[in-house]
Amino acid sequence: MNLPFERWLPSQRWYSGRGREIATARPATVVALDRDLDLVVLQVDYTDGAAETYQVLVRWDSGAEPARIGSDGGRTGYDAMVDPQAAGRLLALVAASEQIDAVRFCREPGADLGPGTPVRVMSAEQSNTSVVFGEQSILKVFRRLIPGINPDIELTRALAGNPYITPLLGSYEIDWDSEQYMLGMVSTFARDSTDGWQLATAPAGDDFGAESHRLGQAVASVHRDLAERLGTRVKPFPAQTMIDRLRAVAVQVPDLRDRLTEIEQRYRALADEPSTEQRIHGDLHLGQVLHTAAGWLVIDFEGEPGQPLQERRRPDSPLRDVAGMLRSYDYAAHQRQTSGQDRDAARGWAERNSAAFCDGYIAGSAIDPRQASAVLRAYELDKAVYEAGYEARYRPSWLPIPLSAIDRLLAV
Repeated sequence: MNLPFERWLPSQRWYSGRGREIATARPATVVALDRDLDLVVLQVDYTDGAAETYQVLVRWDSGAEPARIGSDGGRTGYDAMVDPQAAGRLLALVAASEQIDAVRFCREPGADLGPGTPVRVMSAEQSNTSVVFGEQSILKVFRRLIPGINPDIELTRALAGNPYITPLLGSYEIDWDSEQYMLGMVSTFARDSTDGWQLATAPAGDDFGAESHRLGQAVASVHRDLAERLGTRVKPFPAQTMIDRLRAVAVQVPDLRDRLTEIEQRYRALADEPSTEQRIHGDLHLGQVLHTAAGWLVIDFEGEPGQPLQERRRPDSPLRDVAGMLRSYDYAAHQRQTSGQDRDAARGWAERNSAAFCDGYIAGSAIDPRQASAVLRAYELDKAVYEAGYEARYRPSWLPIPLSAIDRLLAV
């Protein structure tokens, strides 16, 4: 196979190597899934010595022009994930629990994957490609491949039966280069759903307290089941880890330097505190929850995409997820303010909904996350520090949001 992947890759939204110069982009292994459909494990080497691995599904001689990768001799290759027939072939392989060469397809016991049509490719993804089949199931194809157990598959499988998730229906993986790579997963599609961010920032979100309470119950239920099914452990509070992260971000964000000593003191004061850790969501915010007629669903258990896989699978305090949601309410309040809401009213909205979320968490677990107030504030600070680094790099005009939050947290 000799397609011009090095020219095609940089224009793909899920490609994470922007800013680097590609030395080579070559198929490391190719598995024929059908007469005109190949699964390609693409090895991308950069001139700076780094390397990444991607999954590309190639449909030959059939596809829309925007999906065109290029020509290989007398054949033309297209990105198969925009092709309904090719996507349906993947779903059928999972439904049948097939194995083709080193690629294993697995349907979960008792799962009904539904019809293979109609097919709709979702356009909002940055690191994966998702395809919806008949409003019943959704196939998520992992584009960038990392060896090891994918936490999204792992945790969704562990949460089977929990009413606040979209059930896992199947998955597929490959053994390559003496490693196991998870390639994709099929879940139940949450039809007629709205993500929490859209709901919270809409004008109707003025009266959002009851939904925040129900959302707290949902998150508590997920945490409870993860603890029961995957276990817990007690470790010292991760003060040094937070300090290291703070110092690294402060190098890039000069505004943090005046606050650095006081933040460090908050972390160090908790260094001897025991912390009960378990598997958590790891990247929880209003965009990671869906509201349906039946209530809330927590989705996307892959963890923080920028972290190594080992870190994303590491047990952590449930308070990290709680802090992530509280920080998301703060961002939603800012969005409401830019849409015309008075500043004090927006601040009051965030405080009311944060309290309602925590009250709901109590109802779902009998645990009040605010009881360990200093610890919860530390996790909020840690999240806000991360946000400061992100905003300084990608959205400088938003940097005041996490900086203001840090000042409020330090004032308590």
